[in-house]
Amino acid sequence: MSGGEAAASTRPLRSVVKTFAVIDALIERGEASAAELAEIVDEPRSSVYRMLRTLQGLDLVEAGPRRGVFRPGVGLVRLGGTLLSRFDERMVAMPTLERLRAETKETVHLCVRRGRQAVFIERLPGERPHLLAISLGGTLPLHVGAAPRTLMAYEPRSFWDEYFTEVTIDQWTERSPADEAAVRERLEEILESGVAFSDEDVVMGVATVAAPIFDHRGKICASLAYNLFPEQLRSDRDHWAAIARSAGMDASRAFGYAGAAAPRETDEA
Repeated sequence: MSGGEAAASTRPLRSVVKTFAVIDALIERGEASAAELAEIVDEPRSSVYRMLRTLQGLDLVEAGPRRGVFRPGVGLVRLGGTLLSRFDERMVAMPTLERLRAETKETVHLCVRRGRQAVFIERLPGERPHLLAISLGGTLPLHVGAAPRTLMAYEPRSFWDEYFTEVTIDQWTERSPADEAAVRERLEEILESGVAFSDEDVVMGVATVAAPIFDHRGKICASLAYNLFPEQLRSDRDHWAAIARSAGMDASRAFGYAGAAAPRETDEA
C-alpha cells in the first residue's frame, strides 16, 4: 500500500475519533457552540459544525436554548439506556451480592422476572448452605417467596390484575399466602416498607429477606435476597430488613438508579 493509500484509509477512522471527541466534550459541558467545541477538539469550526449537523440528524445532538448552541440529544439517552439494559445482571450486581454475603454470612440470591416466573440467576453459598429454599437456575411463580413477590410488587397494578386472572394461587406451605387477597396484602406491604419477607412460606425451616433492584429508569430489574433461620427473622425483622434495603439500593445505583429510595408509583404502564 502506498503512502497516499494508507493516508486515505485512515481518514474515516480519524473522522470517527473526532466525532466521538465532539460528543464527549458536549456531554461533559452540557451545551456548547461549534466554536467552543472546535477549540476543545482542535478541529476547524466548519468541520465541527458539519459533525454537529450530522449528529443532529441522528438525534444524538440537538439545538440548545441559545442560538448557535448545541447539547446532547435524546438519541444519546436512548443509546445509553439500551447499552445499560444489556449489561449482564449478575456482573453488575455481583459486588453487592458479595458484600451482602460477607455481612450476613448467609446464602445470597439474585432473581429476575421472566414472564410470570421468577428465575434465580445467581447464588452465593453462605456458611450454612443447608438454608436453601431454591437452587440456582430454579424458578418460582411471582406470588411465591420474598424475591419473586418483590419483582411483582413494583410492576404496575394492571400487571397484578392480569397475573391473578392467569395464575392459580396455590398455598405452598401452611405459612404461605392462600389466596389473591393475601398475596395482594403482601405486595402492598413490600411497597410500603421497600423490603419483602418470606417466613417459611416456600420451604419450612427457611426464611428469606429480599429487596428490589431498580435500573436507570427507576424500573424494577431484579431482586436480591438472603436466607435465614425463621427464628432469626422473627427476633429482629427491622435489623434484617435494613441490611436488605441498603444492599438493594447499592445494587440499584450500580444499575444507574439515581433515586434516594424505592419508587412508590406503580400505576403507570
